[in-house]
Amino acid sequence: MRTISLGLLISTMLATLAGQSFAGETRARQVLDRFEHANQWRDHVMVAAHRAGSMQAGKTLYAENSIAAVEGSIAMGAEIVEVDIRRSKDGEFVVMHDSWLDRTTTCKGEVVAYTLAELRSCRLVVEGTGVVTGETVSTLREMLMATRDRILINLDNKLEVGDLSGMIAVARHLGMAEQVIVKENLWSQNRISTVKAAMDAIGGGFQFMPILADDAVHDSGFAKTVDQAFSLRAIELINWRDGAQRLTETGGPLFSTRMRAAAVSGDWHIWADTYAIVNKPGGFLAGGRGDELAIQASLPAEAWGFWAERGATIIQTDEPKAAIDWLAANGYRVPYADEARPAEPAKTASIN
Repeated sequence: MRTISLGLLISTMLATLAGQSFAGETRARQVLDRFEHANQWRDHVMVAAHRAGSMQAGKTLYAENSIAAVEGSIAMGAEIVEVDIRRSKDGEFVVMHDSWLDRTTTCKGEVVAYTLAELRSCRLVVEGTGVVTGETVSTLREMLMATRDRILINLDNKLEVGDLSGMIAVARHLGMAEQVIVKENLWSQNRISTVKAAMDAIGGGFQFMPILADDAVHDSGFAKTVDQAFSLRAIELINWRDGAQRLTETGGPLFSTRMRAAAVSGDWHIWADTYAIVNKPGGFLAGGRGDELAIQASLPAEAWGFWAERGATIIQTDEPKAAIDWLAANGYRVPYADEARPAEPAKTASIN
Protein backbone atom coordinates (compact mmCIF):
# COMPACT_ATOMS: atom_id res chain seq x y z
CA MET A 1 0.00 0.00 0.00
CA ARG A 2 1.20 3.48 -0.77
CA THR A 3 2.39 5.39 2.29
CA ILE A 4 0.02 8.27 3.00
CA SER A 5 1.97 11.37 2.01
CA LEU A 6 1.81 14.97 3.08
CA GLY A 7 0.43 15.71 -0.39
CA LEU A 8 -2.43 13.27 0.16
CA LEU A 9 -3.27 14.86 3.52
CA ILE A 10 -3.22 18.32 1.97
CA SER A 11 -5.34 17.16 -0.97
CA THR A 12 -7.86 15.62 1.41
CA MET A 13 -8.04 18.82 3.44
CA LEU A 14 -8.51 20.90 0.30
CA ALA A 15 -11.21 18.56 -0.93
CA THR A 16 -13.01 18.87 2.39
CA LEU A 17 -12.73 22.66 2.45
CA ALA A 18 -13.85 22.90 -1.16
CA GLY A 19 -16.73 20.50 -0.72
CA GLN A 20 -19.28 23.25 -0.28
CA SER A 21 -18.27 25.02 -3.50
CA PHE A 22 -18.00 21.73 -5.40
CA ALA A 23 -21.54 20.87 -4.38
CA GLY A 24 -22.79 23.43 -6.91
CA GLU A 25 -20.59 22.07 -9.72
CA THR A 26 -21.37 19.23 -12.06
CA ARG A 27 -19.56 15.95 -11.61
CA ALA A 28 -17.86 16.46 -14.97
CA ARG A 29 -16.54 19.85 -13.83
CA GLN A 30 -15.05 18.31 -10.70
CA VAL A 31 -13.39 15.55 -12.75
CA LEU A 32 -12.15 18.07 -15.29
CA ASP A 33 -10.49 20.05 -12.50
CA ARG A 34 -8.47 16.97 -11.58
CA PHE A 35 -7.72 16.19 -15.22
CA GLU A 36 -6.50 19.71 -15.96
CA HIS A 37 -4.35 20.04 -12.81
CA ALA A 38 -2.32 16.85 -12.63
CA ASN A 39 0.23 18.13 -10.13
CA GLN A 40 -2.47 19.01 -7.63
CA TRP A 41 -3.87 15.48 -7.79
CA ARG A 42 -0.83 13.18 -7.90
CA ASP A 43 -2.30 11.18 -5.01
CA HIS A 44 -5.48 10.42 -6.94
CA VAL A 45 -5.73 7.78 -9.69
CA MET A 46 -8.61 8.38 -12.08
CA VAL A 47 -10.29 5.42 -13.75
CA ALA A 48 -11.29 5.28 -17.43
CA ALA A 49 -13.82 2.63 -18.42
CA HIS A 50 -12.72 0.88 -21.63
CA ARG A 51 -15.46 0.65 -24.29
CA ALA A 52 -17.77 2.41 -21.82
CA GLY A 53 -17.23 -0.21 -19.09
CA SER A 54 -19.12 -3.40 -19.91
CA MET A 55 -17.51 -5.85 -17.44
CA GLN A 56 -17.47 -6.60 -13.72
CA ALA A 57 -15.43 -9.37 -12.08
CA GLY A 58 -14.63 -10.98 -15.42
CA LYS A 59 -18.28 -11.12 -16.53
CA THR A 60 -19.76 -9.01 -19.30
CA LEU A 61 -22.84 -7.23 -17.94
CA TYR A 62 -23.53 -4.67 -20.65
CA ALA A 63 -23.12 -4.40 -24.39
CA GLU A 64 -19.83 -2.65 -25.07
CA ASN A 65 -20.00 0.98 -26.21
CA SER A 66 -23.58 1.15 -24.98
CA ILE A 67 -25.34 3.92 -23.11
CA ALA A 68 -26.30 1.31 -20.50
CA ALA A 69 -22.58 0.67 -19.91
CA VAL A 70 -21.97 4.41 -19.60
CA GLU A 71 -24.72 4.66 -16.98
CA GLY A 72 -23.11 1.81 -15.05
CA SER A 73 -19.69 3.48 -15.15
CA ILE A 74 -21.10 6.78 -13.96
CA ALA A 75 -22.92 5.07 -11.11
CA MET A 76 -19.75 3.35 -9.87
CA GLY A 77 -17.72 6.57 -9.90
CA ALA A 78 -15.51 6.27 -12.99
CA GLU A 79 -14.16 9.58 -14.23
CA ILE A 80 -13.84 8.78 -17.94
CA VAL A 81 -15.60 6.53 -20.43
CA GLU A 82 -13.79 5.52 -23.61
CA VAL A 83 -15.90 4.85 -26.73
CA ASP A 84 -15.04 4.12 -30.35
CA ILE A 85 -16.18 6.23 -33.30
CA ARG A 86 -16.88 5.22 -36.91
CA ARG A 87 -19.08 6.53 -39.73
CA SER A 88 -22.25 5.15 -41.26
CA LYS A 89 -22.79 4.92 -45.03
CA ASP A 90 -24.46 8.34 -45.01
CA GLY A 91 -21.66 9.96 -43.00
CA GLU A 92 -23.09 9.95 -39.48
CA PHE A 93 -20.65 9.44 -36.62
CA VAL A 94 -21.66 6.27 -34.76
CA VAL A 95 -20.30 4.44 -31.73
CA MET A 96 -18.80 1.07 -32.69
CA HIS A 97 -15.43 -0.57 -32.09
CA ASP A 98 -15.18 -3.05 -34.96
CA SER A 99 -15.46 -2.14 -38.62
CA TRP A 100 -18.08 -4.86 -38.85
CA LEU A 101 -21.33 -5.40 -36.92
CA ASP A 102 -21.29 -9.17 -36.42
CA ARG A 103 -19.66 -9.42 -32.98
CA THR A 104 -21.61 -6.79 -31.06
CA THR A 105 -24.98 -6.44 -32.81
CA THR A 106 -27.76 -8.50 -34.37
CA CYS A 107 -26.70 -7.29 -37.85
CA LYS A 108 -24.03 -8.59 -40.21
CA GLY A 109 -21.51 -6.83 -42.40
CA GLU A 110 -19.51 -3.61 -42.45
CA VAL A 111 -20.64 -0.57 -40.49
CA VAL A 112 -19.93 1.69 -43.45
CA ALA A 113 -22.34 -0.35 -45.60
CA TYR A 114 -25.31 0.70 -43.45
CA THR A 115 -27.08 4.05 -43.35
CA LEU A 116 -27.94 5.43 -39.92
CA ALA A 117 -31.59 4.48 -40.47
CA GLU A 118 -30.51 0.92 -41.22
CA LEU A 119 -28.23 0.82 -38.17
CA ARG A 120 -31.27 1.68 -36.05
CA SER A 121 -32.47 -1.87 -36.67
CA CYS A 122 -29.24 -3.36 -35.27
CA ARG A 123 -29.67 -4.15 -31.59
CA LEU A 124 -26.62 -4.35 -29.36
CA VAL A 125 -25.63 -7.76 -27.99
CA VAL A 126 -23.89 -8.53 -24.69
CA GLU A 127 -20.82 -10.32 -26.02
CA GLY A 128 -20.35 -13.91 -24.94
CA THR A 129 -23.83 -14.22 -23.42
CA GLY A 130 -26.13 -14.13 -26.43
CA VAL A 131 -28.29 -11.54 -24.66
CA VAL A 132 -29.88 -9.12 -27.11
CA THR A 133 -30.49 -5.72 -25.56
CA GLY A 134 -33.12 -3.13 -26.40
CA GLU A 135 -30.40 -0.63 -27.31
CA THR A 136 -29.39 0.11 -30.89
CA VAL A 137 -26.17 1.58 -32.29
CA SER A 138 -25.74 5.07 -30.82
CA THR A 139 -24.76 8.17 -32.69
CA LEU A 140 -21.91 10.27 -31.36
CA ARG A 141 -24.41 12.98 -30.46
CA GLU A 142 -26.53 10.57 -28.43
CA MET A 143 -23.48 9.27 -26.59
CA LEU A 144 -22.30 12.79 -25.83
CA MET A 145 -25.73 13.73 -24.53
CA ALA A 146 -25.64 10.72 -22.18
CA THR A 147 -22.36 11.95 -20.67
CA ARG A 148 -23.04 15.69 -20.60
CA ASP A 149 -22.07 17.30 -17.27
CA ARG A 150 -21.58 13.82 -15.77
CA ILE A 151 -18.29 12.30 -16.90
CA LEU A 152 -15.40 12.90 -19.33
CA ILE A 153 -15.58 11.02 -22.62
CA ASN A 154 -12.58 9.73 -24.56
CA LEU A 155 -13.32 9.35 -28.27
CA ASP A 156 -11.19 6.61 -29.84
CA ASN A 157 -11.07 7.68 -33.47
CA LYS A 158 -11.30 4.63 -35.76
CA LEU A 159 -11.20 6.91 -38.81
CA GLU A 160 -8.60 9.44 -40.00
CA VAL A 161 -7.04 12.34 -38.12
CA GLY A 162 -9.04 14.74 -40.27
CA ASP A 163 -12.30 13.28 -39.01
CA LEU A 164 -11.64 14.61 -35.52
CA SER A 165 -12.78 18.08 -36.57
CA GLY A 166 -16.28 16.78 -37.27
CA MET A 167 -16.43 14.99 -33.91
CA ILE A 168 -15.37 18.11 -32.03
CA ALA A 169 -17.93 20.12 -34.00
CA VAL A 170 -20.69 17.87 -32.64
CA ALA A 171 -19.38 18.34 -29.10
CA ARG A 172 -19.15 22.10 -29.55
CA HIS A 173 -22.73 22.26 -30.78
CA LEU A 174 -23.74 20.63 -27.50
CA GLY A 175 -21.56 23.01 -25.48
CA MET A 176 -19.44 20.20 -24.04
CA ALA A 177 -16.18 20.14 -26.01
CA GLU A 178 -14.12 20.53 -22.83
CA GLN A 179 -15.43 17.14 -21.62
CA VAL A 180 -14.07 15.43 -24.73
CA ILE A 181 -10.65 13.75 -24.90
CA VAL A 182 -9.29 12.77 -28.32
CA LYS A 183 -6.03 10.94 -28.91
CA GLU A 184 -3.61 10.03 -31.67
CA ASN A 185 -0.46 7.90 -31.84
CA LEU A 186 2.80 9.83 -32.11
CA TRP A 187 6.14 8.24 -32.97
CA SER A 188 8.22 10.72 -34.98
CA GLN A 189 8.69 14.43 -35.61
CA ASN A 190 6.84 14.10 -38.93
CA ARG A 191 3.88 12.52 -37.16
CA ILE A 192 3.91 15.28 -34.55
CA SER A 193 3.77 17.88 -37.33
CA THR A 194 0.88 16.11 -39.10
CA VAL A 195 -1.22 15.78 -35.96
CA LYS A 196 -0.40 19.28 -34.74
CA ALA A 197 -1.59 20.75 -38.04
CA ALA A 198 -4.87 18.87 -37.62
CA MET A 199 -5.27 20.02 -34.01
CA ASP A 200 -4.47 23.64 -34.90
CA ALA A 201 -7.08 23.54 -37.66
CA ILE A 202 -9.71 22.34 -35.21
CA GLY A 203 -8.90 25.03 -32.64
CA GLY A 204 -8.93 24.74 -28.86
CA GLY A 205 -11.44 24.01 -26.16
CA PHE A 206 -11.11 20.21 -26.05
CA GLN A 207 -8.57 17.78 -24.58
CA PHE A 208 -5.91 16.24 -26.81
CA MET A 209 -3.92 13.27 -25.50
CA PRO A 210 -1.03 11.72 -27.47
CA ILE A 211 -0.27 8.00 -27.29
CA LEU A 212 3.36 6.88 -27.03
CA ALA A 213 4.28 3.19 -27.33
CA ASP A 214 7.64 1.71 -26.39
CA ASP A 215 8.11 -0.11 -29.69
CA ALA A 216 8.86 3.29 -31.27
CA VAL A 217 9.54 5.67 -28.36
CA HIS A 218 12.20 4.76 -25.84
CA ASP A 219 12.77 7.73 -23.55
CA SER A 220 11.23 10.78 -21.94
CA GLY A 221 12.94 13.16 -24.35
CA PHE A 222 10.32 12.50 -27.01
CA ALA A 223 7.55 13.15 -24.48
CA LYS A 224 9.10 16.55 -23.75
CA THR A 225 9.11 17.31 -27.48
CA VAL A 226 5.44 16.36 -27.66
CA ASP A 227 4.69 18.51 -24.62
CA GLN A 228 6.28 21.51 -26.33
CA ALA A 229 4.14 20.97 -29.44
CA PHE A 230 0.79 20.58 -27.69
CA SER A 231 -1.01 21.90 -24.64
CA LEU A 232 -1.14 18.59 -22.80
CA ARG A 233 -3.10 17.32 -19.83
CA ALA A 234 -2.20 13.62 -20.25
CA ILE A 235 -0.04 11.21 -22.25
CA GLU A 236 -1.05 7.58 -22.78
CA LEU A 237 1.96 5.28 -22.41
CA ILE A 238 2.06 1.71 -23.67
CA ASN A 239 4.40 -1.02 -22.45
CA TRP A 240 4.00 -3.78 -25.06
CA ARG A 241 4.16 -7.34 -23.81
CA ASP A 242 5.75 -10.07 -25.88
CA GLY A 243 3.93 -13.41 -25.69
CA ALA A 244 6.75 -15.13 -23.80
CA GLN A 245 7.75 -12.09 -21.75
CA ARG A 246 7.70 -12.26 -17.96
CA LEU A 247 5.81 -9.62 -16.04
CA THR A 248 7.63 -6.34 -16.43
CA GLU A 249 9.63 -5.37 -13.36
CA THR A 250 10.18 -1.73 -14.34
CA GLY A 251 7.30 -0.76 -16.60
CA GLY A 252 9.60 -0.55 -19.59
CA PRO A 253 11.50 2.46 -20.94
CA LEU A 254 8.53 4.84 -20.84
CA PHE A 255 7.58 4.32 -17.18
CA SER A 256 10.89 5.66 -15.93
CA THR A 257 11.81 8.12 -13.22
CA ARG A 258 12.69 10.60 -15.98
CA MET A 259 9.23 10.21 -17.51
CA ARG A 260 7.63 10.83 -14.12
CA ALA A 261 9.81 13.92 -13.72
CA ALA A 262 8.75 15.09 -17.20
CA ALA A 263 5.11 14.62 -16.24
CA VAL A 264 5.56 16.74 -13.12
CA SER A 265 7.48 19.38 -15.06
CA GLY A 266 4.77 19.53 -17.72
CA ASP A 267 1.86 19.15 -15.25
CA TRP A 268 0.30 16.25 -17.17
CA HIS A 269 -1.07 12.83 -16.27
CA ILE A 270 0.47 9.49 -17.13
CA TRP A 271 -2.28 7.25 -18.52
CA ALA A 272 -1.79 3.45 -18.40
CA ASP A 273 -3.89 0.73 -20.08
CA THR A 274 -4.61 -2.53 -18.26
CA TYR A 275 -7.55 -3.76 -20.35
CA ALA A 276 -7.38 -7.01 -22.30
CA ILE A 277 -7.09 -7.47 -26.05
CA VAL A 278 -8.72 -10.50 -27.68
CA ASN A 279 -6.29 -13.22 -28.77
CA LYS A 280 -3.33 -11.43 -27.19
CA PRO A 281 -1.38 -12.29 -24.01
CA GLY A 282 -2.74 -10.93 -20.75
CA GLY A 283 -1.69 -7.36 -20.05
CA PHE A 284 -0.70 -6.90 -23.69
CA LEU A 285 -0.52 -3.11 -23.27
CA ALA A 286 0.79 -3.25 -19.72
CA GLY A 287 3.84 -5.49 -19.68
CA GLY A 288 1.72 -8.41 -18.49
CA ARG A 289 0.36 -6.46 -15.53
CA GLY A 290 -3.21 -6.11 -16.71
CA ASP A 291 -6.77 -6.77 -15.59
CA GLU A 292 -6.29 -10.53 -15.87
CA LEU A 293 -3.62 -10.40 -13.16
CA ALA A 294 -5.81 -8.18 -10.99
CA ILE A 295 -9.04 -10.18 -11.34
CA GLN A 296 -8.29 -13.76 -12.37
CA ALA A 297 -5.15 -14.06 -10.25
CA SER A 298 -6.54 -11.82 -7.47
CA LEU A 299 -3.40 -9.66 -7.51
CA PRO A 300 -4.62 -6.09 -7.98
CA ALA A 301 -1.53 -4.68 -6.25
CA GLU A 302 0.63 -6.20 -9.00
CA ALA A 303 -1.47 -4.61 -11.73
CA TRP A 304 -3.24 -1.38 -10.79
CA GLY A 305 -1.00 -0.77 -7.79
CA PHE A 306 2.14 -1.39 -9.85
CA TRP A 307 1.21 1.27 -12.41
CA ALA A 308 0.09 3.76 -9.78
CA GLU A 309 3.46 3.41 -8.07
CA ARG A 310 5.15 4.14 -11.39
CA GLY A 311 3.36 7.42 -11.81
CA ALA A 312 0.11 6.51 -13.55
CA THR A 313 -2.67 8.84 -12.41
CA ILE A 314 -5.18 7.55 -14.98
CA ILE A 315 -5.78 3.83 -15.57
CA GLN A 316 -7.96 2.59 -18.40
CA THR A 317 -9.50 -0.77 -17.57
CA ASP A 318 -12.20 -3.28 -18.43
CA GLU A 319 -12.84 -3.61 -14.68
CA PRO A 320 -13.66 -0.06 -13.52
CA LYS A 321 -15.63 -1.05 -10.43
CA ALA A 322 -12.98 -3.41 -9.07
CA ALA A 323 -10.23 -0.90 -9.88
CA ILE A 324 -12.05 1.97 -8.17
CA ASP A 325 -12.81 -0.13 -5.10
CA TRP A 326 -9.25 -1.38 -4.72
CA LEU A 327 -7.59 1.96 -5.44
CA ALA A 328 -9.87 3.74 -2.97
CA ALA A 329 -9.28 1.15 -0.27
CA ASN A 330 -5.52 1.38 -0.65
CA GLY A 331 -4.97 5.12 -0.56
CA TYR A 332 -4.80 5.86 -4.28
CA ARG A 333 -7.98 7.93 -4.56
CA VAL A 334 -9.01 11.21 -2.93
CA PRO A 335 -12.79 11.32 -2.45
CA TYR A 336 -14.92 13.80 -4.35
CA ALA A 337 -17.25 16.11 -2.46
CA ASP A 338 -20.04 13.53 -2.34
CA GLU A 339 -17.88 10.50 -1.55
CA ALA A 340 -16.65 8.98 1.71
CA ARG A 341 -13.16 7.61 2.29
CA PRO A 342 -12.89 3.86 3.10
CA ALA A 343 -12.40 3.20 6.82
CA GLU A 344 -9.23 1.12 6.43
CA PRO A 345 -6.93 -0.30 3.74
CA ALA A 346 -7.75 -3.62 2.12
CA LYS A 347 -5.37 -6.54 2.57
CA THR A 348 -4.35 -8.01 -0.78
CA ALA A 349 -1.99 -10.71 -1.92
CA SER A 350 1.36 -9.94 -3.49
CA ILE A 351 3.80 -11.84 -5.68
CA ASN A 352 6.79 -9.76 -4.55
